[in-house]
Parts: sequence; C-alpha cells; structure tokens
Amino acid sequence: MSGRGGRGGSRGGGPNNSNTQSGERKKRESILNLAQYVDQSVRIKFMGGREVTGTLKGFDQLMNLVMDDVVEEYENNSMPPRNLGLVVLRGPNIVLISPTDGSAGK
Repeated sequence: MSGRGGRGGSRGGGPNNSNTQSGERKKRESILNLAQYVDQSVRIKFMGGREVTGTLKGFDQLMNLVMDDVVEEYENNSMPPRNLGLVVLRGPNIVLISPTDGSAGK
C-alpha cells in the first residue's frame, strides 16, 4: 500500500489540532479597536470607490458602523458633496477606515 499517491500529511489529531479536538476555539481579536474612534470624525472608503466622512457613533462585531453628520464625497470633485445625516454602513462593504485628523490612535 505504500505505492498509493497522495499529498501526505496526517489526517489525525496530531499536536497541531489540539484546540479543534477539545472543542475550544480561539477567540478572534479585532485588528482595529474602533472604540477609540467613537464620537470622532472618520473617513470610510467602500468597495466600488465611494467615500464618506462623518462622526462614528457605534459599531458591532461585523464592523457595521453607525455614523452621524455623514457627507458623501466624490472622486475628482465630479459632483458636489452630498449630506446624508445619520446612516448605518454595512461592514462587508467597507474597505478602509481612517481618522480624519491623521493620527494613528491614542
């Protein structure tokens, strides 16, 4: 049976699979702590090229954002900015979150 092809490797529970077999899952930690930007002005870029600027009011684990005083700005100033007010932004469509003051954090 040693003549069988394959990629090798083990399918059993070796030392690398100890967490998955015991039922414990490592909690994923967020790369970005959005709590430090609540009530501050941030710029958001979306898939498709849209950009908005406003005050971050809240967020959830899916990175859905609640923002107030939101203004949508267009590339190359092709159209005047559009005031949107209070909005909910869907996390899966967000590409970039940046503070408007340019600082990296507190």
